[in-house]
Amino acid sequence: MPYVRHWLRNSILLFAVAITLGLVAAHTRLIQPHDLKLDRTIQTHLRAPWLNHVMEGISALASPVAGVVILALWSGWLLFVRKRPMRAAATFLVVAVGWNSTQVAKAIVARPRPPRQFMLDPEIGSNSFPSGHTAFTVAAVVAAYFLLRETRHRRTVVVCGVLAVLLVAFSRMYVGAHYPTDTLGSVLIAGSAILFVTGVWHAWLLPRLHKVPLMERYGLSRELAEEEYDAAQEHAYGHDGHAHGAVPRSRRRAGGPPAAGGRHRRHAGRR
Repeated sequence: MPYVRHWLRNSILLFAVAITLGLVAAHTRLIQPHDLKLDRTIQTHLRAPWLNHVMEGISALASPVAGVVILALWSGWLLFVRKRPMRAAATFLVVAVGWNSTQVAKAIVARPRPPRQFMLDPEIGSNSFPSGHTAFTVAAVVAAYFLLRETRHRRTVVVCGVLAVLLVAFSRMYVGAHYPTDTLGSVLIAGSAILFVTGVWHAWLLPRLHKVPLMERYGLSRELAEEEYDAAQEHAYGHDGHAHGAVPRSRRRAGGPPAAGGRHRRHAGRR
């Protein structure tokens, strides 16, 4: 998980912007008429029987039940199959916190759902702002990017991720469950929560992972040693491709708890 400077300040500011947007959209007439007009335009001019099933299916893939299953399988695969407990914990936190942060915003903003007569499948329960489906997709895309950001697949993740977020957001407006500002608010809320998670991860969680028995059992020390080796190689070779005293692979640290500090500890406590 990357370290983000000024994570606490930026996460609070982003959250405040999102909540302000939601309150204005929900409790004034500055945005609400335009939101409803765009929703009705989509539902009037684009709906077709076959597309209804497609959009409902896309929404179902990001539903709470599907989200829990996807997160459990993803984190379990990283932990039990790949033996990457640090990545498993980071992925779980990014998705879970980024996704469920919408519940705080829903309670604060308390925006009613769009008119039920326009819904393909009327929603019940939670408020409208922000969209939990969209927030889950945003959090999952960010988690995937964090895992692959140092590989050749990072651009593919970005492109496919943006398309996935747009598609889920559109599906939520298409089925009549959300306003456009609900989906925008999801991106802001999930983003603010993920920024917060990155700071807490480096400042407090990562140095303490070795205290969790399950982490050590599934190879935390080895994973941290590999991270330190990769960081040493990057520092040794730099960005010009020339060696500047590379660290041999045989000198990787294989120790236990002390490795939990490593290159991450230099960020601890910084805001």
